[in-house]
Amino acid sequence: MKKKFLCIALSLIIAGAQMISVSAATESELKAQKAQTSSQLSETNSKLSSLEDKQAAIKAEISSLDADLVNLMVNIDVLKDDIANTETQISQKEVELTAAEEDRDQQYAAMKLRIQYIYEQGGDATWAKLLLEAEDITSLLNRAEYAQSMHDYDRASLEAFVNTVNEIAQIKSDLESQKSDLEGMKADLELQQADLETKLADKKATSSDYDAQIANASAQAEQLRNLIAQQTAELNRLEEERKAAEAAAAAEAAAREAAAKEESAQQTASVKEEQKTTSIKTEAAASNDDDEDEDNSSSSSNSSNSSGSSSSSGSNSSSGSNSSSGSNSSSGSSSSSSSGSSSSSSATGSAVVDYACQFVGNPYVWGGTSLTNGADCSGFVMSVFAHFGVSLPHSSGALAGCGRGVSYSEAQPGDIICYSGHVAIYMGGGSIVHASNAKDGIKISGNAAYRSIVAVRRLV
Repeated sequence: MKKKFLCIALSLIIAGAQMISVSAATESELKAQKAQTSSQLSETNSKLSSLEDKQAAIKAEISSLDADLVNLMVNIDVLKDDIANTETQISQKEVELTAAEEDRDQQYAAMKLRIQYIYEQGGDATWAKLLLEAEDITSLLNRAEYAQSMHDYDRASLEAFVNTVNEIAQIKSDLESQKSDLEGMKADLELQQADLETKLADKKATSSDYDAQIANASAQAEQLRNLIAQQTAELNRLEEERKAAEAAAAAEAAAREAAAKEESAQQTASVKEEQKTTSIKTEAAASNDDDEDEDNSSSSSNSSNSSGSSSSSGSNSSSGSNSSSGSNSSSGSSSSSSSGSSSSSSATGSAVVDYACQFVGNPYVWGGTSLTNGADCSGFVMSVFAHFGVSLPHSSGALAGCGRGVSYSEAQPGDIICYSGHVAIYMGGGSIVHASNAKDGIKISGNAAYRSIVAVRRLV
């Protein structure tokens, strides 16, 4: 019975050990799977972070392009208003020109009638007759003076009317040239608007693609987090089962040890009982031998039995040492320097104008900064002043905040004239040099106030 109990206990211990081994193997596999899942989650989170950074950058670009597009549309509207105002002025000058031409023609017709009358009445003889018929020298001088004044009046009037017609015609021609400039600028801005709208559409498409990628990465990360949660729960369950199996194995081992001790105690008691019985029997036999001492001699020998002892000892020693050492050292040095060079001693307004005028006739290129191969309005101004050591932004809007502001009436050569979406260098005398448009390139215009002036800035 005792041996059967021992066999059952032993089998339970072996089964528990096998269960612990199987559980350990499963835990190891799950831990490896969880580590792999965690690695995938880390990669997915890194990808998600990168996509979000790219998305933020593309949204910033979209915002900037939106602002540029709005600014362009505002500038186009301003140009439309300037063109409309110029067309109104041209219409007015056309009316004035028509009236001046009519006055000139009327004056010319009247002068022709007077000349015709004189010649029909005898030409030079008529003048002589008028002079000879004079009653006295005073009358003679008065008639001569009157004749001369009529001649001078006719001539002066005709010249005045001709000059008026020429001036109005010149103003009309200038206005038409200004209108052409404005229309050229408007066409350039409309091209820029179309380009910005194309870029904006591309950026928005890219942003939508990032949205889809971010959504997919987020869904994948969520799935991986759920999988890690399941794996963690399974590992916790297996750990509890392992601990329970270990506890059962420990209980079975204690039971086996107790059974072994009990069997040993029973065996010891049995030995002692047999020894006691043998001793009693020996004493009885000795008493009988004393009665028959003379006839018989006997010897008795005592038998001794030894009892076994069982001892069990166990020692477990474990020692472990962990040492970890780590050192991180990082060193970095960064230096940044920025220098804004002021104008040199040679950077006078006249020097700026003279230098800028060297490039008249060169092409206009949107976004360009080359004085020879092509520049836009702000690129032209920026590159001209860069020659004199003055650093300026490549933006007509930003240039309106550079330097010191002055009124247009105080403008001097070398000042910059800022318009809505355009900028030019003032030459003095109401003229400007500027990168006008793709049609005219870098040119000189005779009327700085040909459109609404936003600001006049002095840089040198």
